[in-house]
Amino acid sequence: MPDQAQADRLRLIRSANIGPVTYAQLIGRFGSAAAAIAAIPLLAARGGGRAPVLADPRTIEREMAITAKLGAHYLFSDDPAYPPLLGALENAPPALILRGNAALLCPISVAMVGARNASAAACRFARQLGHDLASEGVVVVSGLARGIDTAAHVGALGAANGQTIAVIACGIDIVFPPENAELQERVAQDGLLITEHSPGTEPLARHFPQRNRIIAGLALGTVVVEAAPRSGSLITARLAGEAGREVMAVPGSPIDPRAQGCNSLIRDGATLVQNAADILEQLRPIDARMVRAPTRPFGAPPPDDASDADRRAVTALLGLVAVSVDELIRQSRLAPAVVQTVLLEMELAGRLERHAGGRVSLID
Repeated sequence: MPDQAQADRLRLIRSANIGPVTYAQLIGRFGSAAAAIAAIPLLAARGGGRAPVLADPRTIEREMAITAKLGAHYLFSDDPAYPPLLGALENAPPALILRGNAALLCPISVAMVGARNASAAACRFARQLGHDLASEGVVVVSGLARGIDTAAHVGALGAANGQTIAVIACGIDIVFPPENAELQERVAQDGLLITEHSPGTEPLARHFPQRNRIIAGLALGTVVVEAAPRSGSLITARLAGEAGREVMAVPGSPIDPRAQGCNSLIRDGATLVQNAADILEQLRPIDARMVRAPTRPFGAPPPDDASDADRRAVTALLGLVAVSVDELIRQSRLAPAVVQTVLLEMELAGRLERHAGGRVSLID
């Protein structure tokens, strides 16, 4: 992709009120980021608000220069090399920044997550599990956090030709946690380091759920080794289940709070894992064609814009409580593309917020 086309896409991605779903719809409708950028003011006006503040082209140029200097590169969601499993997510990242071996996005992969304050026994088990999976040619995906994530990466890298993917919640040039500086560099050299954030972005709390969706989205299945109730690891497991991926968990003592999350997952139907063979048994029956499937196509709206009556009908159904887009389509009795057009206009106008599970709500 020419540098200018990349810059236009990044400018769109880094602009306010433009998330993954809106980005995909804009590219699908207008064919290019440059055309979408030119159309945004009119779309926002139709949505009843002001156009979002677009990213400064000079800022985008600096970001691209820094990314190249760091030895990293961009991968956009409609690139043939974009991982198809991740591309199947409704909110797949429009652009990834990669440093390392991008070929690792193609083989079969398993996500492994767990507690940051994990027990020594759980860390040892995760390290062995990562080693055994990598020895079987499976790429181990995790988040480079303390505890289980670190153990999984170390175990995978310790296997013969073992390789791993680390998804981070900050810029490609930021090390977090600080004690994993050496491990992060080793992953970048021998495996693959991934982020959706621009260089210099600090690891804020809101970035970690976003990171978790990438971890779950890259893998055929997610294994939780040790997790307390309401932990980030359980969020990753939930996202994996919602995406139709395998959810697996390692059981633990019922008197250990760090095992309660895993035990609850097993009680609710997750596969009990005692060794790497249990994981491989779950994944190998999956048709290999699933991994090679093309990414979902962008769905373009109809040639005619939504009418004022259509906008009133959709807006009347919205409130501060999130509702699914499918429900809006049913109740409005409008074509799905028309409803999506109205929602696109409202989001660009700063009046609409998108939530997980294809739900939307008005912004108070």
